[in-house]
Amino acid sequence: MINYTNRAFIFDMDGTLVDNMRFHGEAWKRMLTENGIEADPHEFLVKTAGKTNREIIPHFFADADEARLLELGNRKESLYRELFLPERKAVEGAIEFLKEARDLGIKMAVATAAPVANMEFILDGLDLRRYFQAITTAADVSHGKPNPEVFLKSAEKLGVEPANCLVFEDAFNGFEAARRAGMKSVAITTVNSREQLANIEGIVEILSDFTGISPLELIEKHTPETAQSANN
Repeated sequence: MINYTNRAFIFDMDGTLVDNMRFHGEAWKRMLTENGIEADPHEFLVKTAGKTNREIIPHFFADADEARLLELGNRKESLYRELFLPERKAVEGAIEFLKEARDLGIKMAVATAAPVANMEFILDGLDLRRYFQAITTAADVSHGKPNPEVFLKSAEKLGVEPANCLVFEDAFNGFEAARRAGMKSVAITTVNSREQLANIEGIVEILSDFTGISPLELIEKHTPETAQSANN
């Protein structure tokens, strides 16, 4: 019998728990435009999703010092929160899924490239923090996705082997980070289509949202018995 306390779900936040990536894209566009730089919001998001601001901003402002980089990042995030606030809500079915997983004893974590202020804006603003035993943000890692650091740190915080962790993600960089961490992924199609995700290594499910999916079935189907044996 599977011991569900030796299993974990690790959730990306932006684009996974909340459908907010278009608001991030608009915020980046506005901040860059304010500084005389043009960028296509969707193309920008596809290329940079999962990366931290300190990895993204120097590509546009190579000569900016640390204080300027922080100022630009804060401006972008302020714009994002202002834009998303009227629309802030969890992805359909997410809260019910989190409740069911918690009741089963499955450990859960958030692993996000977002800064702390954005994490609080979502997890506290929507009262989601109570479902998670661990939260890892951009402040906790040296490298954003596709580096696996954020997922490996989350697994370590939960005390669960990487092979027993199932990642919920929306972005290509996130799927690659999960693969490098030795974890399988459930894809949420808030940004990329089912067709675009169909052949990505490591993705075991492709879903439009959390409606009608069972935590129990995902655990039993996608976490290996061999990994469970190693924990007993």
